[in-house]
This record gives sequence, structure tokens and C-alpha cells, in this order.
Amino acid sequence: MPRPAAAQASVLVLAALLTSAGCSTAPASGKPSSPASANPVAAAEPDVTAGPTPDLPPGTITLAFGGDVHFTERTAPRINGTPADPALGPISRTVATADFAMVNLETAITTRGSEEPKKYHFRTPPTALTALQKSGVDAVSMANNHAVDYGPAGLADTLDAVHNAPIPVLGIGANEAEAYRPYVKEIRGVKLAVVAASQVQDLTNDKFRAGPKKPGIASALDQAKLVAAVKKAKAEADVVVVYLHWGTEGQSCPGPEQKSIAAKLAAAGATAVVGTHAHVMLGSGMLGTSYVNYGLGNLLWYGTSPYPRSNDSGIATLTITHGKVVKQAFTPAVVDNRGVPMPQQGAQAKAVTDRLDSLRKCTSLTQGPR
Repeated sequence: MPRPAAAQASVLVLAALLTSAGCSTAPASGKPSSPASANPVAAAEPDVTAGPTPDLPPGTITLAFGGDVHFTERTAPRINGTPADPALGPISRTVATADFAMVNLETAITTRGSEEPKKYHFRTPPTALTALQKSGVDAVSMANNHAVDYGPAGLADTLDAVHNAPIPVLGIGANEAEAYRPYVKEIRGVKLAVVAASQVQDLTNDKFRAGPKKPGIASALDQAKLVAAVKKAKAEADVVVVYLHWGTEGQSCPGPEQKSIAAKLAAAGATAVVGTHAHVMLGSGMLGTSYVNYGLGNLLWYGTSPYPRSNDSGIATLTITHGKVVKQAFTPAVVDNRGVPMPQQGAQAKAVTDRLDSLRKCTSLTQGPR
């Protein structure tokens, strides 16, 4: 993969997301209009005007999940998104339609610091969080192997950005209590809790793992702490989501370490366990009554990847009623030459969706409700 630039250029102040007919107002049907064509030249990208569906039954919420996001190299200009062309492009409509949407922000938030001794380094200014908010994202995970690419100074800046963020940033904190702390929000009378952690064995998880008095990321390698956080979340919420950084880059089947932690988190009360890191999609389905997505793939991606089908992408959306997953949906996309996930239709959409379905064979998951 090409190596990103050492620093980001200054960014412009982002325009307001919506006019008075904004994200809080859904179309009469409760659904967004059809996505634009996958041709970025021929298709104009629509405003993010779809809001959460207003006519769901009592006790029901929708959750949307996307994969890895960067604002560097070819995706750096996306930080200056407009209402007509938000950072995530036209798939922002799918993101904004859900009651709660989340992605993985795989970067440090800093313009300072020294590169850690690793191959790839990513950083972005704090306005990345505003850009994602204006694409319909409600929270991000930063429990990943690039959150501290620029050392202690970069981490200090990142934490300052997190503490002043326009949306919740999970899985990183000034200490382990903050890093593992569930984010809790009531939506339509349903209490949602979200926990984030990284299972990737790397320099970040070794050197910058949060401790009692140490800043850093929440680690899934410390399974006892993560399970305890999920149990705590379950004690105060109706729906519990665990967003993990896990798996092996380029491998489209989950490893035994993923299957093991997924089972433990499901037993601890997780309604859904989702994650990223492999830069390719992995299979998804049901583990008992818990939804598991082993790999969401790249979403807004800075460069080309050596892995086959690494441009396959999309948004996984769950409908949850009274704490149970009652519907799974997937909006297929392909990352274009700008790094933007473009929603697909027709044969192209079917090709991405069929391949995703085929990946369930190696997961030991069942298909579950559709």
C-alpha cells in the first residue's frame, strides 16, 4: 500500500449539513430515495436528507455499521464535504437513515508527534469527526492499531479531540476506565450501550494499551476487562453492541481468536458484535441470539490494497425489537478511485451481496432473520 503523507493540509470549515428539511426529517415513506449511480463522474451525490424511520413499532431501533475510514491521500479532500457531497458520499443516506450508526476511524487525530516504529502511519485533524457527523455517523471507534501512530504527543492531541468531539469516540481514553466505558444512549425508549476494543496484536496494543492511570486504547486481548465491560453495559441497557478491531489482514474467514471472543461476548450479553481490520469483508450471521459480523471491510479508504476484493464494501443495518435482532440488511457498495464507497445496483449489487453470503460458510454462524 502507498505510504500516507506525514501531515494533513489545513482544512476548511465544513458547511452546515442540512437545511430546514434536514436529517431530523424523513421522507413521507420513511425511506431514502434510490442511491446515485456508481459512476462518480456521471452521478451527482445527493443531500443527506433521510432521517431515522419514524414509523417503527414500539421497542424497535435500527443500527447501521460501516468499516474502516481514513482521511489521508486520496480521501483527504473528503474532510471538506458539503451537504450535497458529504464525506462518505451517497452511502451517507443509508447511514443517516438508521437510528444509530458507527464506523471505525483508523487514525490518530493530531498534527504533532513522531512516527512510531511501524510501516504505515495515519493522522487527521479533529474536523474529521465533524465530517463524519455530517455524513450521518453517530459514533466512532478508535480502538485500533493506528490510533497512536504518532506517539505520546499524538495521543495527547487525540484525547483532547476526543474530549471535545461532536460525536462520541469509543475505545480510547485517558485511562482504562474511560477507554472501556460503555457509551449509553436512549433511542425511542430503548437503551443502547456500545463498547469498543482492539484484538489486534501489535505495537499499539502492547505499548499504548490503556491502564488504571495510563492513556491508550481498550484491548480485547485482556478478555476479562472487555467481558466485564459488556456485562456492565448489559446491566444498564436493553441492547449492547461490541465494536472490535480484529482478524487478520487479507483473510476473509475469521480466525479462532475471533470466534472465541465472539462466543464469550455473546454469552456476556452482547446483542451484536461487529468489527473491522482485515481490509476485506468477512461473513456475518447469528451466533445463537447474537448478531456477529466478523469483518465490515474498507469504507472510506485512502489507497489501493493488495488483497482480492478489498474494494467490496457496504453498510450492515440491523433492526432490533425488544432486544432481539429481527432483521438484517446490507447496502452493497464498491470503493471507487476516490476512495468513496459507492452504492451498487442490479448485477453489481448482487455480486457483492452474493459474495458476502458465501463467506458465512467458514464462520459457523447461521443466516438468521432477513
